[in-house]
Amino acid sequence: MTRRYFGTDGIRGLSNKHPMTAEVAMKVGMAAGKLFMTGGHRHRVVIGKDTRLSGYMLEAALLSGFTSVGMDVFLLGPMPTPAVAMLTRSLRADLGVMISASHNRYDDNGIKLFDPDGYKLSDDVEREIEKLIDSSSPDLLALPDNIGRATRVESAQERYIEYAKRTLPKNLKLSGLRIVIDCANGAAYKVAPEALWELGAEVIKIGVDPNGRNINHKCGSTAPEALVDKVREVRADIGIALDGDADRVVIVDEKGQIVDGDQLMAVIAESWHRRGKLAAAGIVATVMSNLGLERYLKDIGLSMARTPVGDRYVVEHMRKHGFNVGGEQSGHIVLSDFTTTGDGLVSALQVLAVAVSTGQPVSEVCSRFERLPQILKNVRYAEGRPLEDSRVRKAIDSATAKLGQSGRLVIRPSGTEPVIRVMAEGDDEKLVSTVVDDIVEAVKTATAKAA
Repeated sequence: MTRRYFGTDGIRGLSNKHPMTAEVAMKVGMAAGKLFMTGGHRHRVVIGKDTRLSGYMLEAALLSGFTSVGMDVFLLGPMPTPAVAMLTRSLRADLGVMISASHNRYDDNGIKLFDPDGYKLSDDVEREIEKLIDSSSPDLLALPDNIGRATRVESAQERYIEYAKRTLPKNLKLSGLRIVIDCANGAAYKVAPEALWELGAEVIKIGVDPNGRNINHKCGSTAPEALVDKVREVRADIGIALDGDADRVVIVDEKGQIVDGDQLMAVIAESWHRRGKLAAAGIVATVMSNLGLERYLKDIGLSMARTPVGDRYVVEHMRKHGFNVGGEQSGHIVLSDFTTTGDGLVSALQVLAVAVSTGQPVSEVCSRFERLPQILKNVRYAEGRPLEDSRVRKAIDSATAKLGQSGRLVIRPSGTEPVIRVMAEGDDEKLVSTVVDDIVEAVKTATAKAA
């Protein structure tokens, strides 16, 4: 059944346009609150947000929705997505909510929901919420005596900082390290630099002056050029770039080279395997992770399972099959010994732990394998289903045959915008480029025809 509100990562869209309006947000609060109110205790929901201008509006609307059905609301203010998941568990809440559109522009926003254990909701639960959103609102309302209360959790930042620090061994310090942290003018602009400083590092901060409109703008993990420049300028040992809600990370080594999530997963997996901490003798990644990572892990006796794109699918596979390391090339890395969702700061700390314990520079620590040539291109379309066009299918079949066993092809529609993503990788860079261009051209032709 097609879902009307939820996509691959909660509800997302342009602020003040359906479905990202105050009205829908209030209905989401009412519906989700009602669904998770089971038992006779006072029910709680935790709400965090990033630094987008529209966060004020959506936070107030969600608060109204939850309290109207009888839920007490704990407000965290600007906090990373993993902090919301952690505090949902810590505060024994029935539900957690993060208001964020992650790495998107400021004029987008989104609503992510977490269950009492801090995991993102399943498709089935989201469908149940959608049914209640479209039901008669008066049927959901609490009696006057049962309306919920709201309170602000003043200790939220300190609690998350302490949690992040405790993912490292007690005797491990970052003393002597010069670290540049880029918080993307987003949710971690206070907590991430503070955690690194408390661990003993010399911290240089950028992307820590949010104004409601500059989140992810020429900064953060999706635009690490400013971080590269700053690392080189101050001769830092490492640069850390988070995205708007701090659930993903990109590393820049001391030479100014960008390190993606695939290399970071390799570092963590090998380190944990050596220490006897890696579960299931492997990791979980997505179809977008580089084939070089898969080959590297195989060479050291580890497996790599692949899932569709989206950290929720990675987490589902990890839980079902007993893995404790998983993630995405984009820098969403899930370490289930500590977290239930991607945590950019905690992931960066695990890499720093390897650098400190081995005494190696980050450039050596984070160079575990040679990436195979991989090309990804996006094709935007206005309407129709271009992947069903016969010419597109023919181009895909031809590309698959040409790559054979020496490469991979992944074609998928985006779950959050009208875009077809075309990715190919293999040993022959020229061939990879050719097959991607052929498919892109076929999609463009099909799109023009549909228009």
